[in-house]
Amino acid sequence: MKIAILSTFYPFRGGIAQFNASLYRALEAQGHEVRAYTFTRQYPNALFPGQTQYVTPEDDADPIPSIPILDSANPLSWLSAGRTIRRWGPDVLLMKYWITYFGPSLGTVARRIGPSTRIITVLDNVVPHESRFIDVPFTKYFLSPHDGFVAMSDRVRDDLLRLKPDARVIRQDHPIYDHFGARIDAAAARAQLGVHPTKKTLLFFGFIRHYKGLDLLIEAFAHLDDSYQLLIAGEVYGSFEVYQTQIDAHPRKADIHLFNHYISDHEVPAYFSAADVCVLPYRDGTQSGITNIAYHFNTPLVATRVGGLAETIEPYGTGHVVDEVTPEAIAAGIEHFFLSGPEPYAARIPAMKESTSWAAMARVVTEFAESLGGGRGRG
Repeated sequence: MKIAILSTFYPFRGGIAQFNASLYRALEAQGHEVRAYTFTRQYPNALFPGQTQYVTPEDDADPIPSIPILDSANPLSWLSAGRTIRRWGPDVLLMKYWITYFGPSLGTVARRIGPSTRIITVLDNVVPHESRFIDVPFTKYFLSPHDGFVAMSDRVRDDLLRLKPDARVIRQDHPIYDHFGARIDAAAARAQLGVHPTKKTLLFFGFIRHYKGLDLLIEAFAHLDDSYQLLIAGEVYGSFEVYQTQIDAHPRKADIHLFNHYISDHEVPAYFSAADVCVLPYRDGTQSGITNIAYHFNTPLVATRVGGLAETIEPYGTGHVVDEVTPEAIAAGIEHFFLSGPEPYAARIPAMKESTSWAAMARVVTEFAESLGGGRGRG
């Protein structure tokens, strides 16, 4: 099968690029002819809140041989990108959708693809975490020309069907990220990070955005006794000022360890190895790639019951789910987790990992594509 993937690839960095690289390798390993297409410009600099969009020497990125063809801010490139992919004549065009901004560009490319090519998108989100008035029209424009969708959580599938009731969609769990290397000794990891060697260690990891609830976790931390410490590791999207103000006034600020910068791939093992538990205090969400990094390192989770987070924890017993999105409930959930200790939760993670793999994801996508037939006209 000839499969074109249009999305974020090397030299862009981040979880989306990592996902695409892993899926590309899995499809290629199964004997498919795969061609990766990526952006000449992913985001205009004015719209990107982080430090850089690109891989740095500290990142352990997979240098997928991608072809840069799409400028997300230049409509002329949307047309030419569609023509370029159409000339190659793939059986399947596979894309990834996680933010409304890409609706016009990717939706236009989809409309330029020949009717014999099946168009499938892996959906991380349909309704954004932080909504704007453009979200519904942009997303409907993107969804219209598709043949099928792969939803990464029940919440995403349900959001899709509300906007496109006739959508052909399958539900698939996010595979485990497996490119970060092995877990290291917890004592060595804590020494490397300069944190207390024996305290119960909580980790908040990843890009810091309002919907992820870091402020709730900082407040929750005030309800815990001094046997706990909190590691905050990740680059802020926007201003860190509100969180810094919280930390400066916090009664337990000596036990809050701040690493508010982009965490490169080779740094990741230390944080998850140092942690007893990774905490996801989200206000909203669909699913999170952070859960899959945590599981790679056999690190259990405490998460709020929003979006699809509970789907990745409760069926497997690999953590504790908090029913209310409040600091008090999050603190109580953390205390509940430690009543039995991290070990019983961590011991269940290996069995969970056996049920998900990139090879399985690749098979699901290609079998779904075959079930769609030979494509159809584009709306």
